[in-house]
Amino acid sequence: MAEMEKAQFLPGDHLPTYSDAVRPWTHRRRHRRAIRLLSGAILLYFVYSVFKIASNTAKKPQLLSLDRLQQDYTQCSALRRIPSDPSGPRDYNKRWVNGTKPILIRNATVWVGDPEDGTSQDDARAGKGWSWISADVFLDHGLIKQASSGIYVKDLPHDTEIFEAEGRQLTSGIVDMHSHAGLGSFANLDDDTNELSADITPYVRSIDGFNPLAPEVQWIKSGGVTTSLLLPGSGNNIGGQAYVVKLATGKSNGRTEISQADMLADPDSNWRYMKMACGENAKRVYGRFGKQGPTSRLGEAWEFRHAFEQAKAYVESQNDWCKAADTIGAENMDHYLSQDLKWEALGAVLRGQVRVNTHCYTVPDLEDFVRYTNEFKFRLYAFHHAHQTFLVPEVLKRTYGGTPAAALFADNMYYKVEAYTASEQAGKILYANGITPTYVSDNPVLNAQHVLFEAAKAYRFGLPYHAALSGVTSAPAELLGLGERVGKVKAGFDADIVVWDSDPLSVGAAPIQVWIDGAPQFSDPVLLEKPSSLPIEPEATLSVDRKLGHAANGNVIFTGVDTDRIFTERQAASLQGEHSTPGTVIITKGAVECAGSCIAELEIAKTSQKYQVIALQNGSISPAFIAFGSGLGLSEIDAEGDTHDGKPWNSWTRALDGLLFGGKQLAAAFEHGVTRAITAPSTGGIDARGVSVGFSTSAEHALAKGAIWADEIAVHYSLTLNSKTDKTPSISAVLAELRKKLLDATSTKENSSITAEHSTAKDANYEFTEEASLKKVVAGSLPLVITVHSADTVASILRLKADVESAMSESYPLSGTAPKIRLVIHGCAECHLVASSLADSSLAGIVLAPLLPYSQSWDQRRSLTGAPLTNLTNLEHLIDAGFPKGKLAIGAEETWQSREMGLLASWAYTNSEGRLTEKEALALVGDNLVEMLGLGDRGVDGPAQEDWLIWEGSPLAIDGRLKAIVHSGSVSVFQ
Repeated sequence: MAEMEKAQFLPGDHLPTYSDAVRPWTHRRRHRRAIRLLSGAILLYFVYSVFKIASNTAKKPQLLSLDRLQQDYTQCSALRRIPSDPSGPRDYNKRWVNGTKPILIRNATVWVGDPEDGTSQDDARAGKGWSWISADVFLDHGLIKQASSGIYVKDLPHDTEIFEAEGRQLTSGIVDMHSHAGLGSFANLDDDTNELSADITPYVRSIDGFNPLAPEVQWIKSGGVTTSLLLPGSGNNIGGQAYVVKLATGKSNGRTEISQADMLADPDSNWRYMKMACGENAKRVYGRFGKQGPTSRLGEAWEFRHAFEQAKAYVESQNDWCKAADTIGAENMDHYLSQDLKWEALGAVLRGQVRVNTHCYTVPDLEDFVRYTNEFKFRLYAFHHAHQTFLVPEVLKRTYGGTPAAALFADNMYYKVEAYTASEQAGKILYANGITPTYVSDNPVLNAQHVLFEAAKAYRFGLPYHAALSGVTSAPAELLGLGERVGKVKAGFDADIVVWDSDPLSVGAAPIQVWIDGAPQFSDPVLLEKPSSLPIEPEATLSVDRKLGHAANGNVIFTGVDTDRIFTERQAASLQGEHSTPGTVIITKGAVECAGSCIAELEIAKTSQKYQVIALQNGSISPAFIAFGSGLGLSEIDAEGDTHDGKPWNSWTRALDGLLFGGKQLAAAFEHGVTRAITAPSTGGIDARGVSVGFSTSAEHALAKGAIWADEIAVHYSLTLNSKTDKTPSISAVLAELRKKLLDATSTKENSSITAEHSTAKDANYEFTEEASLKKVVAGSLPLVITVHSADTVASILRLKADVESAMSESYPLSGTAPKIRLVIHGCAECHLVASSLADSSLAGIVLAPLLPYSQSWDQRRSLTGAPLTNLTNLEHLIDAGFPKGKLAIGAEETWQSREMGLLASWAYTNSEGRLTEKEALALVGDNLVEMLGLGDRGVDGPAQEDWLIWEGSPLAIDGRLKAIVHSGSVSVFQ
């Protein structure tokens, strides 16, 4: 029995529990209970199902607005919109104002903005197929209707007005794609350029701060600029939205109203624009350790990526909503479309609806931003400032969506660490690597009236002519998405036209009329009297790389010199026999041995084999340049206090004691022909106070031979707005203090502590005190240079001079004649208002700095902009009033401008309408400074007579090229 029971259970079977074996009745009870529970559950499910069916048949209550849901769904189409450049034929320009008369510009020399039909892309990039053509241009309905030769008046509307161009050059309006015009108020009294409440502000808009009545709108337009991209500033990593405007407002400009909206260049708003910025600016503005950030580029990268991440999430939430609404219908959505003004604009960037422009200088900034574009899939259209782009063209080409352009200055560099690695050849190098350079003003950093001059300098530094002119016309137009609307002179384009008085890339080119949307902008434009000239023949040799080297033994022979273009006294006097063109100049040990035919001398020199021979084409010789009034030699990187001597306010100093040699600023000035400089203690020129020094820009250190050619040049004070301090809070107080010091210095009594018996260190130091310097001023042995812009303050200075000289006359012995103060006015932005009084005064001279002021401050508010807006500039007014030309000079207001002394002299000559000869213009940056400062009278060798320059071409032409610098008994040659 036991074996049978055991056999019933096989391995793996479960044995019955003890309870089952001894209490089988409990098993039956649990079974019946389970049946009852199951039956109850079935009944409850049946009741629930009936209730649910009943609920579904009832109408669901609507808690959301159907109208708003539909509006949100309509917005989905806008979110999905892929912008495109406006293009195609039009009957009229939507900006056209009915009543604007048709214009026929007849007999013009036209730059179309495109190469000839059939020119290959490679040939066009190489400069082939580009040319000026003779044509007439017909404007009507705000459009260029026709640009061709032989347009007949009889075929045009009866009310067509005729403008006779007389063969002058005609281009499209200039396009400046980086400006803050109208965002900062007149004379720098207010500023709406940056919204600094946060680092990331994509939601703010430049249009909201733009003032259509800002006077610079008219000044800028007088330089041929018709279109500007108005950007927020660069104080933020993401600064906000930008707008493209045309610089015409009000009835006097052919518009119907004064309005921000009326100035928008594209009424259809096909594209949107945004400004971002990398690097130093945001770190400086927001870098408050422990309080605010970013404090580093690391932090900036986080700010950018975090902002893009928020925008990406915002875009994805909107996309999800729109896709769901597509599927089930907007009316069935249970929430509205997400819409947040904070992220709307940056979301549009990620959707490809916004053209981004970014302020970035350095390689790390550039490469960081390239990474952002690839990580978040948005396109960047241009890096601005972009000083180091020429070093990393291949990095730029990795940018998502296409290679960005570089929006550059031509030669404004070294002003902060980010700008210290830069090159004037940047445009040329970028273009050679397939990257588009454009040229911008960053107004008011540069006066946008002269943004075309940046393109001209780029051409001088090697950028091909067609690329330089495109860099301010068609290239920025294309980058703004308006490449089929502005920037070219072709049928169907907006009627934005400029007729120039000379080649637009020549120095001093000025419009004789500007049209915007077919409306003339100047009712009575000033036309400068210039000789007619042909367009520049592009000079290919400008693009050839070269390096400045030292000629062995200082022995060089230059052939091909035009002996009628020797503008230096000593070299002209050394001409042997009759002038011959071309001639020869032989330099032996840094001195001219012969100039002229030099036949015998040439044979001897060649046989000696100790001479380097350089063949010139149309060679010329000019005096070397002198830089006056900037911080050159005392300031290396303007924005970095460690790199310059510092402010002179609290003590009386001599610039001699603060000179800094060996920097890029001095080397660059020298390479541009500035061999000598006169600099006063200051942080940049306009705040000069102390005793200036004369020094050589090529010296290695202050103890080098010839490094310092004058320990003391002049005594300097400033009476600009910057001269007000806590001690002297007004201009009148500064003037009163200076008057007192000068009157005290006129005393004939000897200082009680300075006698022949005293020889202490304290007494010896008296020679270097302010009091001692002013005694030299009243004695006539040192000039007094006062920096001033206001005409009213100039008048006060003339009265001060008279007061002090009167006091001197009264205290001077009857047997003698009191000396006169050798007073030099520096700055002089408003001097045209008192030109006659200045001419009648006994001033030693006037140094105009800048030559072309533009009301940057309140005391410059009455500056003259020149043609076509104003008749003449300061220079011409002073000459016409009778101020001696030999007592006029040009200074450099900022350190970087010291490299432009030759070009500034060229500008003065070109637009002087014959008031200046070439030699007189060159003297403005050389000999005249020596004369007005009395250097010859004090036994100081005239620097302009010591050093001189040899050129290929004219020193006053944009394509004139410096070939050699003769200085301090040696010769430096570009090879």
